[in-house]
Amino acid sequence: MTVILIRHGRSTANTSGVLAGRTEGVALDDTGRAQAADLVGRLAEVELVEAVRSPLLRCEQTLAPLLAAHDLRTTVDERLIEVDYGSWTGRAISDLLAEPLWKVVQQQPSAAVFPGGEGLAEVQSRAVAAIREHDRRITDEHGPGAVWVACSHGDVIKSVVADALGTHLDQFQRIFVSPASVTIVGYGPARPAVHCVNSTGTVRLPKQPPKEATVGGESGA
Repeated sequence: MTVILIRHGRSTANTSGVLAGRTEGVALDDTGRAQAADLVGRLAEVELVEAVRSPLLRCEQTLAPLLAAHDLRTTVDERLIEVDYGSWTGRAISDLLAEPLWKVVQQQPSAAVFPGGEGLAEVQSRAVAAIREHDRRITDEHGPGAVWVACSHGDVIKSVVADALGTHLDQFQRIFVSPASVTIVGYGPARPAVHCVNSTGTVRLPKQPPKEATVGGESGA
């Protein structure tokens, strides 16, 4: 199975430099709406079977044109919601740089717990569980090889990518996921495979690799 992870388009909070978190009503700005419309063309060559998204408005708005174009069934999953930044929510990022916790978030995110909010390790746990659970369900419903999309938020997607890469959460700040970017992960019976990260161009799925030959040739000799 293949999941296309989409970060929501640019929001009004992105442009104002505020940590929006789970604040209600944060919408896409003009650029974000254009990015959402562009996703239709960027994914035109991909046959999609379903969409799953965060409950927040900016993800709903990002997926809306794509859902209309593909007539997709949509599931809202709370586990894909933005990080609960607690008392940091709504504060200017420029002010947060002086907080001691900011260095922890950047250098050892697995130990970071936002005051009155959640820890980044919790975020990864819930997000990875959601993606893997939906992947199994969609495989059962549509068969192997089906492609689906999940629309979420930057840190949430980065945590899923870190898991798929088999790297520690403390390395996830090395992963960059820009607004309206596409990241593709294939899940199989053995381990995930990350096909691309932070793509902002036309999406073309990787071709399936050829089946491995039997050791020793067809005769087994």
